[in-house]
Amino acid sequence: MSISFDKALGIHQHTVGVRGKRAETLASNIANANTPGYKAKDIDFKRALNAATSEANIGLSRTDGRHISASTKIMGEQKYRVPNQPDTGDGNTVDAQLEQNLFMQNSLEYQASLDFLGSKFKNLSKALKGE
Repeated sequence: MSISFDKALGIHQHTVGVRGKRAETLASNIANANTPGYKAKDIDFKRALNAATSEANIGLSRTDGRHISASTKIMGEQKYRVPNQPDTGDGNTVDAQLEQNLFMQNSLEYQASLDFLGSKFKNLSKALKGE
């Protein structure tokens, strides 16, 4: 009897990847808060998660049966955020406080997914040991 990690881990295996990508995007926004002309970006979490969990793959065609199939999941694309503050004159649309709040919220949700995955692996380990 084999273990299906997709069924055992649920959606949390995908949320960790999407939240990690979103953390990189938000960190880039915070780092460029004073860069003239920088436009704040974000990832639509719901859309990126749907793409990560769907069967939509970008694949390479195989011209020979001995070729290894190569595919990758489509990850959420970065989009520019509509600014909620007036332009300061330098063209930068980053609101540092908003970015810090979004980063903190994303990191808490990331940690919650990691904790959930950790408990799932702990339970799987117990099941394999027969405890």
